Amino acid sequence: MNKTQKIAPLRSEIGLEHLEALTASAHQVVADVRSSMLAPEIRKKPPVFNSTQLAELCHIDKSRVQYLIKKGELPPGSQEDSTRRSWTLQEARVWVRSLRPEALKPSVSSACVITVANFKGGVAKTTTATALAQGLSLRGHKVLVIDCDPQGSLTTLFGVLPDIEVEEEDTIFPLCTGEQTSILPSVQSTYWDGIDLVASAPLLFNAEFMLPLKQTRDSTFQFWRVLHNGLSEASEVYDVIIIDTPPSLSYITINALMAADGVVMPLPPNTLDFASSAQFWSLFTDTCNSLFQRNPDKKKFHFLDVVLSRVDRNDAVSAAVRQWIVKAYGEHVLPIEIPKTSIAASASASFGTVYDLDAGSVQAKTLKRARDAYEQLVDQIELQVQGVWQAGVEVVNQFLAEREVRQNVAGAGEIP
Repeated sequence: MNKTQKIAPLRSEIGLEHLEALTASAHQVVADVRSSMLAPEIRKKPPVFNSTQLAELCHIDKSRVQYLIKKGELPPGSQEDSTRRSWTLQEARVWVRSLRPEALKPSVSSACVITVANFKGGVAKTTTATALAQGLSLRGHKVLVIDCDPQGSLTTLFGVLPDIEVEEEDTIFPLCTGEQTSILPSVQSTYWDGIDLVASAPLLFNAEFMLPLKQTRDSTFQFWRVLHNGLSEASEVYDVIIIDTPPSLSYITINALMAADGVVMPLPPNTLDFASSAQFWSLFTDTCNSLFQRNPDKKKFHFLDVVLSRVDRNDAVSAAVRQWIVKAYGEHVLPIEIPKTSIAASASASFGTVYDLDAGSVQAKTLKRARDAYEQLVDQIELQVQGVWQAGVEVVNQFLAEREVRQNVAGAGEIP
């Protein structure tokens, strides 16, 4: 050290009162930013669709939109002038559901549960979960999103402030304490038609202590099945359930993975995130082997997708890491890349995703590039979701066939 260099004097010690003041200051700034972003209603607004956008959403020609309006079987929208119409999100979803019935969930199937998970933060996990929910709802599906991260980022993206507007009963916490056996009492509607929310808040950190405590008091308590059991009724109400998880392999994350039919892991192509993903799966498999010692292969997923997120095509290092990811995860890596764009950053700053942005307010080409990537992701996920539904139909059909055989055998035995 240079002898002439002076050591800066320490500030006074920082205690809890100072931290509480910082917390209050941060909350106030967040509230102020949110108010300015969402003024005057302080609530997010769903998108509105013109006839061109509606036609693209329904995969039909614009001329057919006019034909169907004249038939009077679908919502005509609002007449803006002699040539232009607009449709609300709710009206647009009626069109979509009417024009693609073959893509919707069969009545005998339960919801497909998708858990979005990664060991690290900052990998676009919450953005991916939110965009998936929005994209699937735009395809006519009824979606429930469950925020299991105590930070409440997904809750915030749906226009709800975790620290101010979320109570225990709005979260999965009553499931963890045993006060509720169904998630449905915790569900609330959102600004986005077709998507309901189970919110989160910092109070959910307490569940990390509650679950192991119940396990020590009751050896028969299966802490890892709390969320799975709590989704039973909701699976009959919704088409898809999407769970956003904390950036750690916590008790809550284990619950979310155990409840899932499929897993989506957003993974940026950089060295640290790639190494962290390997650790995540190592810890998860070790946990499963510990939980299911008598049957280590008890938990099965219908699909496991690795999604390259926050991809910077100009970064030479990311190209090499991308190859490592493909070599490691093989067929599980989707042929889709979510680009790192200024548009995505703008959407996040506005508490939203690319689906929330108005094409007229940003660069249209950049928005299209970003949104097209998510559209491809949603298309891929929807196909897998439909596969899960079909598997459910086959299980039901097999059960009915076996029951009919048993009834026939029993009836034959009664014949003299």
